[in-house]
Amino acid sequence: MALFKRDPWILDVYRTYSGKHHLYIRGRALEDQPLKHFEQQTLYQTIRNTWRTFATDEIRNALVVLTLKNGKKFETKADHEGYFLFDIPVDQDLVKQTDDEGYLPFHVGFDEDNSAFAKAKKQKRISLNKFPGESLIPPDTAEYGVISDIDDTIMHTGVTSFLKLRVAFNTFFKNYDRRLPLKGAASFYQLLHRGKSGAAQNPMFYLSNSPWNLYKYLEKFLDFHGFPKGPILLRDFPTPWDRTPKLKKPHKEKQLLNIIKHYPEMKFILIGDSGEHDADYYMAVAEQYPDRILAIYLRSVKHKKKVLRIKSLADGFTICPMLLVNESKFAVDHARENGWII
Repeated sequence: MALFKRDPWILDVYRTYSGKHHLYIRGRALEDQPLKHFEQQTLYQTIRNTWRTFATDEIRNALVVLTLKNGKKFETKADHEGYFLFDIPVDQDLVKQTDDEGYLPFHVGFDEDNSAFAKAKKQKRISLNKFPGESLIPPDTAEYGVISDIDDTIMHTGVTSFLKLRVAFNTFFKNYDRRLPLKGAASFYQLLHRGKSGAAQNPMFYLSNSPWNLYKYLEKFLDFHGFPKGPILLRDFPTPWDRTPKLKKPHKEKQLLNIIKHYPEMKFILIGDSGEHDADYYMAVAEQYPDRILAIYLRSVKHKKKVLRIKSLADGFTICPMLLVNESKFAVDHARENGWII
């Protein structure tokens, strides 16, 4: 009978960012067992986890209710792939409900007044209906924000490898504790997080073109290797039969602009690599907001043509410092010279 046992209903909640009077919360409604990542997995356990990560069954058009610490409730509807988004203004000061790190705690659940919920509960597919989450609201102590790419910027990924074969191998066959961060990256990011005061709690935002399926994997990687806590912004992975309208702007550029518009008084340091299109996105944003970008740091990847192209772009860019660096220590020196870190 266990072969025919149906998976429970769960809500995956992603760590996002909000504002003093604005909620921006993402997640996904799924029929699945909660996924557990742990250290020192066997190869079989890693492959099994990876398979389960991508073999998801979404709950289409689910009604989701978000409840804040003070009891205030909001409702939204998931799309045809189970993704839900709360992107709404609120008439209260959300900062008053944040913790010491600037995170707003909340929980989400399925709408219990809905007939689909009643049916799922009758089938014993809902044992609990309270899924915790948190959203960053940068504290007043923040001096600037940091927006960073993940692949080949802080994690060795191999995006420039032939047919991206190294990306596939690393994703499917390596557990998060076996993935290597780039040398000095975590300590550099901790310095940026602490800022010039040493206690700034500058917000950190992590971008990637990876699918949302890898959210928990990447979250574990960042925590395990000592990177500062921050929102992780991924994307819906397109398939040949996906009818979702294509974005007008690439995912990373769209997220960059969304963050910068979300915090109009904040300046940012942007960090990426020379392997993909980070330089193009960052330059476009700097041109649009010339007074908001303090610096652009780009890690050099092992690809001669791409490196030469980025060097040429950096040499002619005058809006803000744009550095191509081989190691974190060069970016650390530059940031310290400019008084952004201690």
